[in-house]
Amino acid sequence: MKQTITVGLLGLGTVGSGVVEILHDHKERIQHKTGCDVTIKAALVNDPSKKRELPTSSTLLTDRHEDITNDPDIDVIVEVMGGIDHTFTILMKAIKNGKHIVTANKDLIAKHGAELFEACQENKCDLFYEASVAGGIPVIRSIMDGLSSDRITKMMGIVNGTTNYIMTKMAQEGVDFDSVLKEAQDLGFAEADPTADVDGLDAARKMTILSILGFSMPYQLEDVDVKGIRGISLEDIKYAEELGYRIKLIGIAENDESGVSVSVEPTLLPIHHPLSSVNDEYNAVYVYGDAIGETMFYGPGAGKLPTATAVVSDLIAVLKNIRLGTTGTAYVQPQFPTQVKAKQQQWTKKYLRLQVQDQPGTLNEMTHIFAEYGISFDQIIQRSSEKEDQREIMMVTHQVSEEDFEKARQDLEGLASVKSIDSIFRVEGGS
Repeated sequence: MKQTITVGLLGLGTVGSGVVEILHDHKERIQHKTGCDVTIKAALVNDPSKKRELPTSSTLLTDRHEDITNDPDIDVIVEVMGGIDHTFTILMKAIKNGKHIVTANKDLIAKHGAELFEACQENKCDLFYEASVAGGIPVIRSIMDGLSSDRITKMMGIVNGTTNYIMTKMAQEGVDFDSVLKEAQDLGFAEADPTADVDGLDAARKMTILSILGFSMPYQLEDVDVKGIRGISLEDIKYAEELGYRIKLIGIAENDESGVSVSVEPTLLPIHHPLSSVNDEYNAVYVYGDAIGETMFYGPGAGKLPTATAVVSDLIAVLKNIRLGTTGTAYVQPQFPTQVKAKQQQWTKKYLRLQVQDQPGTLNEMTHIFAEYGISFDQIIQRSSEKEDQREIMMVTHQVSEEDFEKARQDLEGLASVKSIDSIFRVEGGS
């Protein structure tokens, strides 16, 4: 039985340095839990000559991944460098060399997870990826283990800290999107190119991973409906509050007898809903199960030490499996074939904000269209518009199928009396 496990790091940036720090500071605790010592032998970096503050001088710094993937002494590779296709190629070679993998790479898992798991099974290697979704929140392990006896029917959550920070600032301080985005970039909460965050792509990858695990179905990223937060205005936030809601970028995955639907989109949540109180860069995932009912996981969705904590927790799981001789057995193939729910079977409530001509018959024309598609309303507010001959109308519908709502939207756009449809958002819950 091995007394020392040797680790190779792919990446020594924010998370990588956090992993080194935790392994050093918690060395005795980890040894007590696993029964073995952990040594980081080598780390892949862009510039080995760059000075770094590391708690140990014994770690080899290299710019050649082969120094890690081909080293027979290295048992586990921790991948925290990011990237997709090139990283996939490196990890596949490592797995074929018998290396166990711990990764924080959501993009990689969302795109190549199935191939990586298959290779790990063939080579009796472990692959863990807790840090790929919601940073330091142990939601993946909770779904795989803690809720494994339940049937999960729905998952919804705030899984991107950048967009949640932006939405929180807009709501609390009344600052417009562009100004808050600039502030988030200055503070390091948003990347220089924020596309993946603000357009919902990052959250979509995370919801894909959660859907595969929660529903035991090989759901594809391409089947996720994605809409980001660029179009949200301060007016929408104000009207949502007036109607009893807050707007958040929410990932929603639902599973019933007609199939699975997954979306990421700005959503109006009732003010009393637990997710409405999740602010700033924090994440939370709300899970519905047949047996457990409703439960929520909350915590920091990113950051050096929270993410590194999740990575090291996965590493500890690998260490235990190595000592027990059970590596390569954790992954279970999805139980069900992919069944994407048709738009006609996807039922939601909708919020609309329109600019209409202030003249007799306008509401009658709109009502005729809504009646044609069986759309009724929970709330309606009418306001004066900036233009004298127009009115602004805010509506929250009752449940309507996505297909019927889209047809009604197209018909509304064809009315001369409808000057613009400024906003359309999903609504969850409420009266």
